[in-house]
Amino acid sequence: MNSSKNILLASHGTDGAQAAERMATALCTEHGHIHHLFVVPDLWKGMMGDDWLNNRITRDRFGRYLESELGREIDEHCSRVQDQAEERGLRYTCDIMLGKPEKCLLNVSRNASYDLIIMGSPRPKGIPGLRSRMSLEPLVRGLAIPLLIAPYPDD
Repeated sequence: MNSSKNILLASHGTDGAQAAERMATALCTEHGHIHHLFVVPDLWKGMMGDDWLNNRITRDRFGRYLESELGREIDEHCSRVQDQAEERGLRYTCDIMLGKPEKCLLNVSRNASYDLIIMGSPRPKGIPGLRSRMSLEPLVRGLAIPLLIAPYPDD
């Protein structure tokens, strides 16, 4: 498999995304650059509509709690990917965005000249977890650079 100097990695911590991270660090050339895109799907914006959040104070408290937990998880994940990149002598940068994953990936892919985009494959049926699928059709139509989808890891 060929190597690349400037990789855009779309990863958000799932098993499939971690397979993409390993592939990105393996394919990035010495002294290369991995730009990590972590997208928080916009479905999280609607997490505050439960009936038990019946007043503004409770809603605000719950919103701050949700944001802090999500922020902590994102920070841990990005630090792990950064450590992996730096272990191999790679430069690491990161963007954290809220929105539709495919739109965010398209926008970031146009902001710099990447050699390759790497992302993980969807979680197989029957494996529990949040399903925030990326819409591949508009993504592959809109990309001007190669996209590599890492296979889901076998246990």
